Amino acid sequence: MGFLKEFREFAMRGSVVDLAVGVIIGGAFGKIVTSLVNDVIMPPIGFLTGGIDFSAMKYVIQPGDEANGVAETAIAYGNFINVVIEFLIIAFCIFLVIKGINSLKRKEEAAPAAPAAPSNEEVLLTEIRDLLRAKQ
Repeated sequence: MGFLKEFREFAMRGSVVDLAVGVIIGGAFGKIVTSLVNDVIMPPIGFLTGGIDFSAMKYVIQPGDEANGVAETAIAYGNFINVVIEFLIIAFCIFLVIKGINSLKRKEEAAPAAPAAPSNEEVLLTEIRDLLRAKQ
């Protein structure tokens, strides 16, 4: 039972739960970015380049022959281009999020703390000093 208790304590730590939430959100974000690249960004780029579909671009090493059951051997570099574009978009989004978080932290740190109110002794000493100056 000690092993199960230790595993439960490990799994219920805040950092493990935060990591799990991050992975789930990251997976969903990856799907959003994939759709953004494939459905929004790549069609205009394909249009500007004369209708080139990057995902279909490949270098055929050995053509396939269905009659003999030989599969095509090819390097699909177009898909790689799509993945690189997705990576750049994700990296840029993460950069913007981290930059925003850092700027918020800097604003919090930059806010000067209000000066502490003088203690009762300091107030009393200031009043005595002012009274002594007034007598002179």
